[in-house]
Amino acid sequence: MSIPLSAVREASAEQLEAAFNGPPEEAARWIAAAARAGMLEAQILYGQILLEGRGVAEDRHAALGWFQAAARAGSLKGLTMVGRCHELGWGTPVDRARATALYREAAEKGYDWAQYNLASLMAQEGDRAGALAWFRRAAAQEHAKAMTVLGRFLEEGWETPRGPAAARALYARAAALGDFRAQFNLGTLATAAGDIPAALRWFEAAAAQGSPGFLGKMAMMLLARPEAELRALGLRIEKSVKRVSF
Repeated sequence: MSIPLSAVREASAEQLEAAFNGPPEEAARWIAAAARAGMLEAQILYGQILLEGRGVAEDRHAALGWFQAAARAGSLKGLTMVGRCHELGWGTPVDRARATALYREAAEKGYDWAQYNLASLMAQEGDRAGALAWFRRAAAQEHAKAMTVLGRFLEEGWETPRGPAAARALYARAAALGDFRAQFNLGTLATAAGDIPAALRWFEAAAAQGSPGFLGKMAMMLLARPEAELRALGLRIEKSVKRVSF
């Protein structure tokens, strides 16, 4: 069924998001029409659809093209996604220097995801001091992943004095926003403090949202614990990961 152009042009961000999360083929048609009508958020969502092959054939080169279109129109999210394509080789050869430059451009204009991605690249390349500064800026905007990593910096004393209480507070803020790594870190802290009921609550929260790779490592850690309750949870997680794998 064709989509009236007037309906596409009047779509709200909420309607676009709802369409994106709907039936894949219908979402692809609707969001493609909105992207072609010049809606920046639709261009980014359609790029994501093409990256994942959701309701259409996977086409990473075409996805990059839509991210570039949004970036040219001034979207910092689009600019950051172009950087992501260069970092990971989506539709273009891997070019970490180009990715860094694009992240920095968007980061300096205040986009939190660009700040987080730039910090992550800097950390991977050994520039922890530079990474710390950008993680702080992203965390100041309540970016959950940045808060979790900043918490690790403070917990471990990387490029900054150790601050266990500040680290815990950051984990708690990020966990409340649904970051499973922060939830896992709170579980680890509770385990170290001997508060196994609290540890179980946090580990179960992390298990409900974690990626398969993360959950596999989490299960191994829990299975090695002496506490029967933690080992039992580790076994449940291990079984769930195996079910997903098969």
